[in-house]
Amino acid sequence: MRPFDDIDPGKFIADFFTDYTADLLREEEDPAVVIDRYHTPDIVEVADGHRMDRDKLIAHARPVRKNRPSQRIDVHEAAANGDRLAARYTLHVLQRGKKLDIEVYFFGRFAPDGRMREAHMLTRTVPAGGPESAPAGTGAATA
Repeated sequence: MRPFDDIDPGKFIADFFTDYTADLLREEEDPAVVIDRYHTPDIVEVADGHRMDRDKLIAHARPVRKNRPSQRIDVHEAAANGDRLAARYTLHVLQRGKKLDIEVYFFGRFAPDGRMREAHMLTRTVPAGGPESAPAGTGAATA
């Protein structure tokens, strides 16, 4: 079964990142177990030119757990074809009292079991009004 046969791609990507973050913040579980639950062993994520493989994702879990962000995802559009998914969404993050709205352009591939195999993301911070009200050249942030 392909990951997108029975689910809307927008719901899939929102649930994927929401569930992944919630599981990652559960400190009683080894971060490697969480990473492996959501990613294939050969995972490659490139966000704003920064490449992360499985080992780097595991290392990244420590600061995520320390900062304990909460997040909400608004998917504006998403499409899937086979094992590939493309989406544009806004990630609303609250971390240590600071609010961030980040527009994300996501292009990824997923394994038949729904784990992420590859992801390319381009991001930029946007004003509180959302991506449609953002002026050109507002900069980038890594989600």
